[in-house]
Amino acid sequence: MPDKKIQVVAYSGYRGEEIPRAFIFSGENIAVVEILKAWTEETSKDRKKRRRFRLKGSDGYIHEIYHDEEISAWFYGS
Repeated sequence: MPDKKIQVVAYSGYRGEEIPRAFIFSGENIAVVEILKAWTEETSKDRKKRRRFRLKGSDGYIHEIYHDEEISAWFYGS
């Protein structure tokens, strides 16, 4: 299944959209309760940078989302 583009409310620090606070997934507004892990990855093929987050949502589930810095968009998935 391809990654799904999502809307994210993020804290804008010195890097722009840096830390997600809430996101909309499948029509549900999910608040970020806790960020479990955050990291930056660079793809080897095209050297795109992504800021990835594994987080606990207000729905009780663990989610993974990422910000594609090249196109400035958020996605749900791996």
